[in-house]
Amino acid sequence: MSSDAVPTGPVARTRPTQTGELTEAEAIRRAQQGDAAAFERIYRLHGRRVYALCLRMVGNTAEAEDLAQEAFLQLFRKIATFRGESAFSTWLHRLSVNVVLMRLRKKTLAATSLDERNESDEESSGARKDIGGPDLRLSGSVDRVNLERAVQRLPPGYRSIFVLHDVQGYEHNEIASIMKCSIGNSKSQLHKARMRLRELLHEDERDRAREERHAAKGGSAGGHG
Repeated sequence: MSSDAVPTGPVARTRPTQTGELTEAEAIRRAQQGDAAAFERIYRLHGRRVYALCLRMVGNTAEAEDLAQEAFLQLFRKIATFRGESAFSTWLHRLSVNVVLMRLRKKTLAATSLDERNESDEESSGARKDIGGPDLRLSGSVDRVNLERAVQRLPPGYRSIFVLHDVQGYEHNEIASIMKCSIGNSKSQLHKARMRLRELLHEDERDRAREERHAAKGGSAGGHG
């Protein structure tokens, strides 16, 4: 007896025949009527993207898994309210972002408000050009690992906009819809996020250069000993 891809447990018990062949639209329609296996089909279609979004926003695999589960729990409760006025993926991402933002607000509300006040003070005294435009100084030459680490150090509001625009590829009008903010606010937050990222990356570069100088001195001293 072949064991290839045989479902077990609750999945096997709830799946009607040929559920895997459902289109997204049909799966949504059936899930809205309470079909658990159709909902599982939606999970298979979108689960990875929702998890990836959560992971980019919180930077912790265990918490991202928890948030992705919470997002699909919310989806299970609210899928009947989906009316098809936007793409389902956009609607689901908006729901997922809201789940993550609620968690982040609970955890870091005080720290975020302080940090954003400081950012506002800095920007009011500096140049305000090219808000929301492409930032060539952040592209190409930055080590991906260092960039990921720096993104996780951004305040939650900045991080959300940066991830949605520069990682997930959403336009500002889509972000404004997802985040329930104005397009101008989305552009301004992205600009602040990129400025803060540059500062963090420059700090990392200085630290790395300092470590390399120390290592070179240590090697030099050992060679002469």
